[in-house]
Amino acid sequence: TLFIVTGKRKIHYLFLDGKEMAEEYDLKTDELTVRKWPVKNALGVLGQWQIEVGEPAPSTVGALEPQLLKENSSNPAFMRKDTKSSFQWRIRNLPYPKDVYNLSVEQAERCCIVRTTNNKYFKKFSIPDMDRCQLALESSALSFAHANNTLIISYQKPRDPEPGTGGAERGEEDEGL
Repeated sequence: TLFIVTGKRKIHYLFLDGKEMAEEYDLKTDELTVRKWPVKNALGVLGQWQIEVGEPAPSTVGALEPQLLKENSSNPAFMRKDTKSSFQWRIRNLPYPKDVYNLSVEQAERCCIVRTTNNKYFKKFSIPDMDRCQLALESSALSFAHANNTLIISYQKPRDPEPGTGGAERGEEDEGL
């Protein structure tokens, strides 16, 4: 299902295996801004959506009732934001110089690891797009930059094996569409 709302193209997918996914694209740049999957709770009922790409929507709980606990705004914030040629993650509020960061690929766990030499930050994260396509992770495709207290991690998307198929170019698989 496709519809356009407030400058965004929203697409809702229903796959043959029963899974569903929702994506939002910016109409001007045609850039993927949000990809999310519904998550079932312990009783098997669909609950909140898990954000795979983009920033989570701001919580409205604070407007309805006083917040007793709130996350510190200076804590590192991890989010994914893809480009046409790479999967990209941004970790805000990391004030250390670029030479402190160490990135690696863990083949056995199919994940990437970010750590600092001063042992102040450690993060493991997977690339669901690569997992869905069952593609091996390459450490040579991983790179990073640091600017304005933000660590930007990029993983080069694999090339599309057949021109014009469109799936691998955006980093998605064709799960029965």
